[in-house]
Amino acid sequence: MLKKPVLLVILLAVQAICAMFFVSDILFSVLGLRTTPISWQTRELMEIGAALGLVLGLVLGGVALYRTIRARNVAEERLRRASSDFMEMLEENFATWALTAAERDVALFAIKGMSTAEIATLRNTSEGTVKAQTNAIYRKAGVTGRPQLLSLFIEDLMRSDGPAPAVTAAGSPQPQSAA
Repeated sequence: MLKKPVLLVILLAVQAICAMFFVSDILFSVLGLRTTPISWQTRELMEIGAALGLVLGLVLGGVALYRTIRARNVAEERLRRASSDFMEMLEENFATWALTAAERDVALFAIKGMSTAEIATLRNTSEGTVKAQTNAIYRKAGVTGRPQLLSLFIEDLMRSDGPAPAVTAAGSPQPQSAA
């Protein structure tokens, strides 16, 4: 109903005219500016038209609010599903790469963009341990560093057809064996 901007503009114009009618009517009465009285039939018709315009605006505003809330709920549900799918994809890749529990934690923190020092502090380990674990993660995933690791997950999100293949040091995918 409100999918076309022209309808919204017309609705706003009708509401503006109705509001101007009621405000001007009150101002003219208070300030005594009306010089030529209008007939009561014309006045009643104008008030009915203005009231109908305001009611129509209220109804269409409610419809727009309902649609906006519904669209927001759909977007939130899609985001929740995408987040769940992403975590599922992470777990699939971690299992494929045979990461240990500690490596999984470090990989998650690395994917979240945390530095080696931050990961070490969060895990209560040394930076050297975290560096060794990230190197093991990169080796198992077949990548040379964090950017390539992140690109595996980005590719998976864009494809959404399962875990990413291991990547060679040159950055090209390794062929997967047929199961």
